[in-house]
Order: sequence, then C-alpha cells, then structure tokens
Amino acid sequence: MSGQSTEQMLPPPSVDQPFMYVSALEGGNLRVPCDLVVKGGPQGENISCPSLAFSLRHSETNSWVVFDLGIRRDLEGYTPISQARIKDMGFAPVVNQTVAESLVKGGVSLDQVETVIVSHLHWDQATFVVGEGCKDLLASGYPTNPDSLFSSTALPLERTRFISPSDFSGFIGPFPLALDYFGDGSMYIIDAPGHIGGHINVLARTSSDGAWILLGGDSAHDYRLITGEKEVAHSVDSSGRVWKMAVENIARIRSLLGIPRVQVLIAHDSKWYAENKESAFLPGVIPPVAA
Repeated sequence: MSGQSTEQMLPPPSVDQPFMYVSALEGGNLRVPCDLVVKGGPQGENISCPSLAFSLRHSETNSWVVFDLGIRRDLEGYTPISQARIKDMGFAPVVNQTVAESLVKGGVSLDQVETVIVSHLHWDQATFVVGEGCKDLLASGYPTNPDSLFSSTALPLERTRFISPSDFSGFIGPFPLALDYFGDGSMYIIDAPGHIGGHINVLARTSSDGAWILLGGDSAHDYRLITGEKEVAHSVDSSGRVWKMAVENIARIRSLLGIPRVQVLIAHDSKWYAENKESAFLPGVIPPVAA
C-alpha cells in the first residue's frame, strides 16, 4: 500500500463482514461520439459500448439491489428533446435485452428486488434511490418544461428516496461523501458529481476478507479516462464547473486503481463487456479480486 494515504485507504473488514454478490446485467448498447467524451477524439468516430446495469445481493440478508436500469426499449417513452438528441447524436441504441428481462433470465423475479439505485436521470414494489440533484430535474421535467431532457414521471416519487448532502454521513477512501447504505459496511452510495445533477456511484465489498468493486455509472464513458491514458472532453457549460467536477471525481476513482483487491467498472466499458459477457452476468457473479 506504498504511497497510499490513510484517507484514501478503504476500511478493513470486520469479523464476519457482510458483503455483496455483484453480477452484471444487460441494459442495451449504443454508440457514443468519441469527441464528445475524450479530449481530442477524432470527429466522426464512434465508441460502440454497452449500457451496463448491476445486480447486488447482500450476503447475509439476501436483500436484492439493482444499480441502474439501462436503456429503454421504447424510445418513444423519452421526452421529445431526448428523442431528437438520440437521433442527432447518432447514439443508435439497441436493446436486445432489458434490465428487467436480464433479471428474470438470471433467475430473479422482479418482486425480489427491494431497492433500485439509479446513478442519474438520463435516457439510459422497489424503492428508488437517487441523488438529491435529481429532484429539481424531475420537478422541471417534461411536460412542465417541453425542452427538458428528463421526464417528470421518470421515477415514482412516492417510492423514491433522494439522497441529500446530510445523508452522506462521512468519507470512505478518496470519496468525501459516502452513505453506508445497510449500516454494516457492505455497500456505500458515493456522491459522484460531474456527469449530471445527483449522479451517484456504488462502492461495494465483494468478499468478507477485503475485496471491493466501484460501480462508476456514467462517471466516465471511456475506461481510458479512468486510467489516465486520455483526458476528459471539455464540458459545454460556460463556466467549466461541471467539467471540473467530472475531472475531480474521475481522479478519485483513479486512485482506487492503486489499492489492492479493488476493481472499477463503468457503465460503458466495451472491453470489459467483451471479456466477461460469458461469466459475469447473472446468474454468474463478478469474482472478487484475489488476495
């Protein structure tokens, strides 16, 4: 652990430490313009990538959590401006299997899922959990604002928990704002600003003896941004504030790569998808990094 500060280290496991069994879920595929996400990326070149979601099952209580919901098959369900953006940007989404279908195919009935954690509101009997920044996006969504990318009915408000800054009770590793969701150190919700208001990640233990996984959602659309091989394309916001937050969050995630037994996944990692689609998807489990 040489060179790793105490603040960046992840907490050691307790005796009989609970953890999460994590599996990938199919959530569709899309094309992302390279110059939209990677600084200096060639115009006209697209990155073909999955839109991954994840199943997480608590090792002791068997509480089932789903992280993200992938792409909708019915594109007509998106707001008009989102539909136009999908077409204009050439995203060309294809959904051969929805997240719900992936769960059922993996042997999980939908009523077993107790919590759905949505990393962000985006056109990509449970309680839904999102960052508080999503509340304003829902309140000002379509049709109240015809030009909104987001629908005001994207989530059932009566079953949605908005994670506020006060809910993030402390830091974990390099992340200054974290919520110990089950209260036993098995899974943390991480404030992950930069992509969109209320964007969150999940940091979960994947074994009782010290393995972890960071599910990064849309913190980056290309894994080379996580490794530092490429730089983040500049945000279109005039102040550059969103871009700066994204860069800072990616830097925090990158610091995890220097910690033993930690793996990092993002929603659009095409290389990981190709290498693991036969084994890591439900009913299979993403194996913890060995000691």
